[in-house]
Amino acid sequence: NMEILSQIVERVNSFLWDGALLVLLLGTGIFYTINLKFIQVRKFGEGMKRMFGNFSLHGKSTEKGLSSFQALATAIAAQVGTGNIAGAATAIASGGPGAIFWMWVSAFFGMATIYGEAVMAQYTRKKENGAIVGGPVYYIQYIFKGRFGKFLAGFFSVAIILALGFMGNMVQSNSIGSSFDTAFGIKPYIMGIIIAVISGVIFLGGINRIARVTEKVVPLMALIYIVGCVIILGMNLEGLGKAFHDIFVGAFAPSSVLGGAAGVTVQKAMRFGVARGLFSNEAGMGSTPHAHATADVKHPADQGIIAMMGVFIDTFVILTLTALVILSTGALSTGETGSALAQAAFNSSYGSFGNAFIAVCMLFFAFTTIIGWYYFGEVNVRHLFGKRAVRVYAFLVVIFVLIGSTLKVDLVWNMSDMFNGLMVIPNLIAILAAVGIVKKLSREHEELSEKS
Repeated sequence: NMEILSQIVERVNSFLWDGALLVLLLGTGIFYTINLKFIQVRKFGEGMKRMFGNFSLHGKSTEKGLSSFQALATAIAAQVGTGNIAGAATAIASGGPGAIFWMWVSAFFGMATIYGEAVMAQYTRKKENGAIVGGPVYYIQYIFKGRFGKFLAGFFSVAIILALGFMGNMVQSNSIGSSFDTAFGIKPYIMGIIIAVISGVIFLGGINRIARVTEKVVPLMALIYIVGCVIILGMNLEGLGKAFHDIFVGAFAPSSVLGGAAGVTVQKAMRFGVARGLFSNEAGMGSTPHAHATADVKHPADQGIIAMMGVFIDTFVILTLTALVILSTGALSTGETGSALAQAAFNSSYGSFGNAFIAVCMLFFAFTTIIGWYYFGEVNVRHLFGKRAVRVYAFLVVIFVLIGSTLKVDLVWNMSDMFNGLMVIPNLIAILAAVGIVKKLSREHEELSEKS
C-alpha cells in the first residue's frame, strides 16, 4: 500500500533529518575541524593553488588513475546538481533567508569531513580488474574487520545504489524535464529520451570517459552560471545589502526578517539550511570519496586538500549566488518554491530569458550529477555483485532516468532523501573511527611538505 509506504518514509525522514543526522554530520565536522586544527582554513590557499594549478581541459588519466583535477571535476559534477538551484530555493522558502547562514556553517565544518573522506578513500583504494577503485566500502572494511565491517559496508552499498543510482537520478532528470517544459514547452519525456541515450553512451565508457566529460563540462557550466548570477546581482545592487542583512539576522531572529506570521523558527532555519546544504555539497555522505579515490596523487592528503575545494565551490560560490539572486530580486514574495522560485528570480531581471537560462543550467548541473552518481553506484554494484552486474545496472539507471523525467512523485523525492540519510550513518561511523589514521597521514604530509 503506497499510503503506508509514504508514511513510513516520512517518519524515517523526520527522525533522520530533524535530529539524528544534523547532530551526526555537524558533530563529525566539528570533531574533524578540531582534530585537524582547522585544516579547511590552514590549507585553503594551497587547495586553491592546486585546483587552478592542475586545471586542464585534457588531463591525462594514467595507469595510476585520473589526474587530480579530473577526480575533483567528477566530484564537483556530482555535488553541483539541482540542489544548487532547487535546493537553495527550497531552503529559503522553508527556513527563511537565515537557512543560508546555517548552510554556510555546515559547509565550513563539512570541508573538514570531506577531507577525511578523501584521505581515507585514497589510503584504502585498490586495483581491481585493472581499474583503481575506492570509497566507503573499502575504508569501512579496513577499519572494521570481520562481520561488522561486512555488514556496514553492505548496508552502505545498498543505500547508495538506491539513493543516488536510482532514486537520485530520477530526481535529477525530473528537474531537467520540468525546467525545459517551463522554458521551451518541450515535453518532459522527449528530454528524458535524449538524456537517457547520452547518459548510456557515457556510462559504457567507464570512469575514463566519465572523467573526460566532467572535466570539460564542469568548469564551463560553473562559469556560465556564475556570470549569469553576477550580472543579476549587479542589476540589483540595492537589494544585495538587504539580502546579507536578512541572511545574518534571519539565522538568529527569523521573525524579525519575515514577520511573526511566517512561523519560521531558528530550529527550522537550521534544519533546512543544514539538510539542504548537505544534500548539495555531499560532505559526509560518502559519495564523492569514490571519485577522490581514483586520483593519481603523491600522498592521500593531497587529494584531501583538493576535495575541500569541491565543498567550497558548491556551497560558498554556487549555492550562495543562487540564494543572493533569490533574495536581492525579491522573488521570495512570489510564494514559489524549488526551481520555480529560482526561475522567478531570474525572470525578474532577464525577462523570459530567465526561464531558458535556468533550464540550460539545470540541464548541465543535473546531467553531470547523473553521470557522477551513476559512477558512485557502479563502484558499489561491482563490489556487491561483481563485474558482470555493471551492464545490468547501467541499463537500469538509463530506464530510471527516462521514467524520472516525466514523474514528479513526492515519494521518489522523499525516498531519495531517506536513502541519502541512511548511507550517511555507516560512512560517518567509519570516518569517526578513522580520525587517528587521518591525523597521522596529515602530520606525515606536513612533514613531507616542510622537507620539499
